[in-house]
Amino acid sequence: MTFDDLLHFSFPFTATTIAGLGLWSLALYLGFSPLSDGTITLLQRWFNFAERSLYTSQEEFERTRPAREAQNTFYASILSVVPFLVVGGLCNWLVEIGLGHSWTVSMGLIATVGCGIYELGRRTGSSGPRDR
Repeated sequence: MTFDDLLHFSFPFTATTIAGLGLWSLALYLGFSPLSDGTITLLQRWFNFAERSLYTSQEEFERTRPAREAQNTFYASILSVVPFLVVGGLCNWLVEIGLGHSWTVSMGLIATVGCGIYELGRRTGSSGPRDR
């Protein structure tokens, strides 16, 4: 029995499509890291607000606050990747239309390296000048 037999439908994605999508998503996540940090903060606030309504007792809410906030931070960091997956899929699709299917992984890799170098430079520049 195969995976397709269990689901009764198949995904039309090839390995190069999935690799290109992942590389483009990583590039966008690195290139727009202030936006990803803001997304994490926004999701974390929303999770904390939504979870507050589940408690009737203020004492119980305060007692379990550190564990819940840590769990909500974890969930927010995981879910913050979703918008970048969507936009990364769009970039991958545009490269596939423009340059062909064989270029998706190459362009995704170039974008990931470029955005990684940009992020390193941005973080080094934001730390301020250093004395040598």
